Amino acid sequence: MTMKAIIPVAGIGSRLRPHTHTQPKALVPVAGKPILGHIIDSITDAGINELIFVIGYMGDKIQNYIVQKYAHLNVHFVVQTNKEGIGHAIWTAREHVSEGDEVLIVLGDTIFDINLKTMIDLPFSALGVKKVEDPRNFGVVELDEEGFITRVVEKPLIPKSNMAMVGLYKIREAKQLMQALNYNIENNLRTHNEFQLTDGLMKMIAEGVKIQTFKVEDWYDCGKKEVLLATNTMLLNRRSSKEVPVFPNTIIIPPVSIAENCRIQNSIIGPNVSIGENTYVDHSILKNSIIGSYSQLEDVVLKDSLVGSDASLKGLSQSLNLGDSTEISFS
Repeated sequence: MTMKAIIPVAGIGSRLRPHTHTQPKALVPVAGKPILGHIIDSITDAGINELIFVIGYMGDKIQNYIVQKYAHLNVHFVVQTNKEGIGHAIWTAREHVSEGDEVLIVLGDTIFDINLKTMIDLPFSALGVKKVEDPRNFGVVELDEEGFITRVVEKPLIPKSNMAMVGLYKIREAKQLMQALNYNIENNLRTHNEFQLTDGLMKMIAEGVKIQTFKVEDWYDCGKKEVLLATNTMLLNRRSSKEVPVFPNTIIIPPVSIAENCRIQNSIIGPNVSIGENTYVDHSILKNSIIGSYSQLEDVVLKDSLVGSDASLKGLSQSLNLGDSTEISFS
């Protein structure tokens, strides 16, 4: 059997605007490289070298990034022209799935801190799951006494389980999944007005396919600013310790990721800060933030912030004269 990966990256990324006005969500940087770069590295580290990307919004930028950075991989690109759900996105890759293939499906805005090889080696198809407090915004799984999935429901109003799917799927019966999705599309079977991957999986279960779960503890859906910053912190802290860079009259508080050709002076950087290449920082304090490439920051104090590429920000510092027993907060 051949294991292939399917990565849908056709979404617009409306929750990360304005950053996704100029680049697709999958290319937003975190901990020194795009979200998609972390995903591809995890997949290839698990031994998968054939990857199928479902592209759409600004797909040319995604294609250029992959071709330049991962020329050694066997990659295919398919275009989802109409945004009709994740199930529809996976279905567009059907021509690249042959009889006997297995597929690993990873959503293109999701980063996991797990051993993918362990999941791939499971004897049955498996869905990555995590217990959540409010499962109504997720696909939810229900299990039988043996631990196999009996039902998958997309964003249920009254959840019968708190086990949420996290956008990671290992499917041994890949051809059967494509046939199930094709059946749903041909018969216009939608949930929430879209063709859902969960409906395709449910059809497979009804046909007798056994699907188990794989628990994922560290999972980050990088569709929101807060989660993106938390992911940045997690990835920076997971790295092996490296030599702290030196800049004039500047204090660096690890962990940080500072790209090449940056000019930094008279500043305090860190912890949990990522800075893109060719960025200039002067008289500034940066903490828990992601700064894009070719940006310019002067006289600013930033925390918990996202700054895009080619941005310019000046003069957010304050001059204060505070008396005794005074408390002031700018939060």
